[in-house]
Amino acid sequence: MTISPAYRKTILFGLFMPMTLFILGVYNGIMQTIYRAGVIHRTSVAGINYYQGLTLHGVINAIVLTTFFAVVFGHVTVSFYLKKEPPKWTYLMSMLLMVVGTLMDAFTMLAGTSEALYTFYAPLQDSPLFYIGTALLIIGSWIAFGGWVKVWFEWRRENSGKKMPLAVLGTFVNFTMWFMSTLPVAYEVLVILTPWSLGWTNQVNVPLTRMLFWMFGHPLVYFWLLPAYIAYYTILPKVAGGKLYSGNAARLAFLLFLILSTPVGVHHQFSEPVFTPGTKFWVSILTFGVAIPSFMTAFTVGASLEYAGRKRGAKGLFGWMARLPWFQQENFLFGYFICGLILFIFGGLSGIVNASYSLNQMVHNTSWVPGHFHMTVAGPVLLVILGVSLYIYSTVAGKTIKFRTLATIVPYLWMFGVALLSHGMMAGGLMGEPRRTNMGMTYTNPDSDLFNKHWVATSTTTMIGGFVMGAAALLYFISFFATATGKRTMEPVIELPESEDLHEEKPVPLLLNMRPWIIVSAILILFTYIPALISVFKYSAPVRNKFQVENPNNMIK
Repeated sequence: MTISPAYRKTILFGLFMPMTLFILGVYNGIMQTIYRAGVIHRTSVAGINYYQGLTLHGVINAIVLTTFFAVVFGHVTVSFYLKKEPPKWTYLMSMLLMVVGTLMDAFTMLAGTSEALYTFYAPLQDSPLFYIGTALLIIGSWIAFGGWVKVWFEWRRENSGKKMPLAVLGTFVNFTMWFMSTLPVAYEVLVILTPWSLGWTNQVNVPLTRMLFWMFGHPLVYFWLLPAYIAYYTILPKVAGGKLYSGNAARLAFLLFLILSTPVGVHHQFSEPVFTPGTKFWVSILTFGVAIPSFMTAFTVGASLEYAGRKRGAKGLFGWMARLPWFQQENFLFGYFICGLILFIFGGLSGIVNASYSLNQMVHNTSWVPGHFHMTVAGPVLLVILGVSLYIYSTVAGKTIKFRTLATIVPYLWMFGVALLSHGMMAGGLMGEPRRTNMGMTYTNPDSDLFNKHWVATSTTTMIGGFVMGAAALLYFISFFATATGKRTMEPVIELPESEDLHEEKPVPLLLNMRPWIIVSAILILFTYIPALISVFKYSAPVRNKFQVENPNNMIK
């Protein structure tokens, strides 16, 4: 599909800007591992303190980069499969709001006025500019979604009787879930936190802000994951040399995510006494349920890959694995997808631990949690973002990928680094190693009375993993920015590898209509959060306290 100049520039800028900020995110991630391993016994380096860097790392990597990519990937999938561009005003206004919001956030974080981590709820307080900027980033993504909906209705009128393409269904499921889950956090930042930060109100209900954040914070995980799932279903079978095993299974998995992703946020608050045991038990069940579409994806994508391997002549039970296109430069996307899948096996299994109320109590405030987190977010999510961003930039800009050998090596090196980093964190977490803490000031500092020799080995393993990930990121940046600054060598187009279905399946009407699934999703959200909201107001009250991020024992008066 040919592409208009304005649309092309919007897509390219939507990839280039967050990837540039990602350099800062990677740097601060590496610095976190150095602090925690006790190599540095200080609160700050180069004018950026530990918690300021942790906030930059989390917000840039987990919110800015992922939101920009989801929007850009949505533009590409909708336009490629429906052969239409969204209304010009929607993609321009969307990008403008997202860029302005991101710059506001970046300014406050770099200035040191926003360091409440990426989990921006009370009692830690950020600059009002940060809250407003985050709201603008979210609203910008809503506008992009509105443009796609208009394109969809136009396409449906012109293609009566045709079913929604699988990639478009995945995109619409993702952004429908995103819209529902970001309404609470938009209310939190605009109605509660911004007036509180400006001094217009002097009280805040801490459990309420946490509940509103986690109504968004856990669906955010699936907002990251679903673009990867779309790529696994609609691109990976093609680049692997096979076909998609079951399109109906893929549709069902997407729709299950729609109804199960949002009403599970309370499992991040199992340690809070304001919620009743009944609410926690119900949310635990739903959290185990949301693993079902991931298991379905593992089977469907695994079967698709096995078909590809056997099509290449594989024999025996596992011979198909060796026949897949490992380390092939002309097929570099495969490495990003398969390495992400390998990491996600362990990330998903460790996530089930967090879903259990009793096991959650053991690991909740330990480094186990970010260890699991990096297996999922730094695994399939980030690797798909990196690989597909390079591919889209090349095709939409009409430029040849530079240093393709480096780009091919990146996912395998990155996978090894994530495995080391997450193992160090999770092993340390099982021994009580805390998360978020600048351990170089205490627990991994031999001169401190709090020194714990058992956490030195695990935090050092984490640091080595961080260095390996940093090396992989450096190789990727060389390839990406060399490609971005290179000369145009071909006609700019919107193009994606498109997988075929292995066989024609009988259409299932329930899998072709999102409306009943949206209704069920809304019912589950109300069924979960009305009792939770009642508990918050019954068992908690607003407080006046604000806390210093570097020493929570000291309240700001």
